Amino acid sequence: MTVETTVTLWMVDEVPARMIYAGRRWRVTDTPTRLRESVWAVPLEEPRSLYGWRFQATDEDGASFVFDVYRAEDDWHVHRTYA
Repeated sequence: MTVETTVTLWMVDEVPARMIYAGRRWRVTDTPTRLRESVWAVPLEEPRSLYGWRFQATDEDGASFVFDVYRAEDDWHVHRTYA
């Protein structure tokens, strides 16, 4: 599913470790993969350097999803989730 939702992301040594998304707390439960501009499926409205991460995260109830997140000017956004 494609979404464009702001997320609060905590980093450890510049790698995602935890986040708050959709009102839930998530813990990164695999090794995140850095994403570069070439992987984004939607064109950007303004040219800029875009990077992000793909990782699996698990919430407090044990639900796990894979997330693609990217850094905008001042915050992080979830671009896509995979069940």
